[in-house]
Amino acid sequence: MRRSDAVRLVALSAIWGSSFIFIRVIAPVLGPILTVMTRVLIGGAVLVAYCRIVGLDAEVSRHWRQYAVIGIVNSTLPFMLFAFAALYLPASYSVILNSTAPLFTALFAIPLLHERLTPVKVAGLLVGATGVALVSRAGPVVPDLWFWTAVAACLGATTCYALSSIYMKKYAAGAKPLAIAGWSQIFAALALAPFMPFASPTAAVTPLLAANVLMLAIFCSSIAYVLYYRLIADIGPTRALTMAFLMPAFGMLWGALFLDEPITLPMIAGCALIIGGATAVLRPAPAKPRQ
Repeated sequence: MRRSDAVRLVALSAIWGSSFIFIRVIAPVLGPILTVMTRVLIGGAVLVAYCRIVGLDAEVSRHWRQYAVIGIVNSTLPFMLFAFAALYLPASYSVILNSTAPLFTALFAIPLLHERLTPVKVAGLLVGATGVALVSRAGPVVPDLWFWTAVAACLGATTCYALSSIYMKKYAAGAKPLAIAGWSQIFAALALAPFMPFASPTAAVTPLLAANVLMLAIFCSSIAYVLYYRLIADIGPTRALTMAFLMPAFGMLWGALFLDEPITLPMIAGCALIIGGATAVLRPAPAKPRQ
């Protein structure tokens, strides 16, 4: 890996790790619907404009169904679930639980993509599940009904990420990745439009909050996707996915620095187990011996 690729990988991990900090600040004021709508509408519009500037043809008339499905499953639903979780969970919890996405991807790939279930993958899934259980009891939080509902929401969000990645592999291989990133967010915003009359801020929108909204939309969606798809082109999707393993470290760091969230040893241990399990399930299965 070139030094420039490593720098982009670390930068992307830091940016996406910070998204949970912005959500933690925005969601209690705007609510989940407005938090997600502002993110996908602004982020998608910037990316669509970027595609036009660089002359990339998104072929919307050909791929709009794929953009719509990916927008709902990869943006609308998981962003809403993480925004809901931000009302009751520290940002560091959400970013750690976000790293379970590769575990669910490997799990669903078995029946949907007919991938092999190896002993290593089974061990990885069990280790990852142990990490989730440990993080859920890591403290310092009140383990009430809302806490467990928020944890379930985070796991539901990563399930959506897993399903969308499988859908993209099966049905959207012909679409350009950057076009998917931009137009899927536009369709995610359209999916939320019917719910906008029921959404309103619970407090005054301050300049600081508006700055957080713009940072979430532009840096954590638009710029992050440009970096991500550049990495995919340069080092491949599997190696690009390793940025998910750096995100929890940055998420916990940003939470401690900007939101005064504590970092506990059980959190670190649970995070290590989740990442270890995800690393195991991402390992390619050994080739079958020739007969």
